Amino acid sequence: MYSDKNTLISVGLKITPQRIAVMEALHKLKSHPSAEMIISFIQKSHPHIAVGTIYKVLDLFVAKGIIRKVMTDKGVMRYDSVLDKHHHLYCSESGEIIDYVDEELDVLLKDYFERKKVTGFSIEEINLHLIGSYNKKKKE
Repeated sequence: MYSDKNTLISVGLKITPQRIAVMEALHKLKSHPSAEMIISFIQKSHPHIAVGTIYKVLDLFVAKGIIRKVMTDKGVMRYDSVLDKHHHLYCSESGEIIDYVDEELDVLLKDYFERKKVTGFSIEEINLHLIGSYNKKKKE
């Protein structure tokens, strides 16, 4: 929780129980939780925190760069508290989102888009969101 407080202070936010509760949920629900998952988690131990407050805190955290939004292929908004460069593997069967780090891929993508130069568009960051599923071996 100490680092959560430092994170809030570093972006100029006051420390409130609601913000700490959302930070705690984001750290404990590591699988890119949806707002509904975060709300459910928080309300188990903090039933007095309003749903609207949780949504406002999530929006504020996104605006301050503490977390990022991640959209699934089914249009569900999820939240990512890992800000280090990474891509996502999205399992279309389970809905799970897994962080994928590959520096070689990052270099390939950067080089590719530098060569292709999209006219009138300046690329700030490249994040892949790969959709698929894990192959399950048949049980015989």
